[in-house]
Amino acid sequence: MAPFTHPNLNDVQLASVLHALSDPTRLEIVRRLDDDRGKRGEGLACSCAAPEELPRATISNHFTILRSAGLIESRKEGTKVINRLRRGDLDARYPGLLDAVLGAGS
Repeated sequence: MAPFTHPNLNDVQLASVLHALSDPTRLEIVRRLDDDRGKRGEGLACSCAAPEELPRATISNHFTILRSAGLIESRKEGTKVINRLRRGDLDARYPGLLDAVLGAGS
């Protein structure tokens, strides 16, 4: 498997970030990753971050969209893919955005 590509957040448009966060499943994934960041901060495997009932191909698509929008970093660890929210980078690029989105409707 080729290494994951992570965009520079300076190249990511706000519309891409908002699109990625507009889907309820992706928003839940981001919430789980943000919660992990507050606890361990090492990241979560896809199977732990995503809702259980989703097919693997759908989960993979959601993580691809989140990674393309600059919201997450992914790394391969054995047979697992570990994902971490790029909270610090996102807060620097779009101050208050994640707080507003994650706080809404919770």
